[in-house]
Amino acid sequence: MIRSRIFRLILAAICVGIASTSTSAQQQQDSGDQSGNFDVRSSIGDLHVGKDATAEKAGLPLYPGARPKQEKDNDPLNFGILTESFGLKLVVAKYESDDAPEKVLAFYRGKMKKYGKVLECHSLNDNSGFDNDEDQDRPKELKCEGDNSGPVRELKVGTEDNAHIVAVEPGERGKGCIFTLVYVYHQRKKADI
Repeated sequence: MIRSRIFRLILAAICVGIASTSTSAQQQQDSGDQSGNFDVRSSIGDLHVGKDATAEKAGLPLYPGARPKQEKDNDPLNFGILTESFGLKLVVAKYESDDAPEKVLAFYRGKMKKYGKVLECHSLNDNSGFDNDEDQDRPKELKCEGDNSGPVRELKVGTEDNAHIVAVEPGERGKGCIFTLVYVYHQRKKADI
């Protein structure tokens, strides 16, 4: 769902997380729990990987009456890593509703305004557009990808380093809709994630 820049950030974060896991086993604590969450705390950084992603953790309220989308290989993702010089938070949660896509879009359009100007895009799939420009001195604005046509409608607000995204598509057999909530936060210095 997230383009190459975010995948590179996640790959780097996983490498740091693996190093943290080794260190934390000797120094601090690491814990996996029954819910599938994994947490590592160490002197070089903290790591959280879990299936505990929710609309609230993505910074948005859950659409009334929505329920988690049940499908194979669709686990919610809540990933966070924090070190002295790097931080990354990625939350991805997928839901379904019996309401039409337009109602869900209207709801989130209003809720996302608190984060800034809301951009609306159309795409063939829920593939969020991020600018691949390597100039990392300033945050990049989110943009629409491709020819801006297709059945999936995306609402985006923020920058590549701090983005809230809602992707809405028609439901199966033309009933209701399926929507994905995404939150991406990338920081280059230590802060609370």
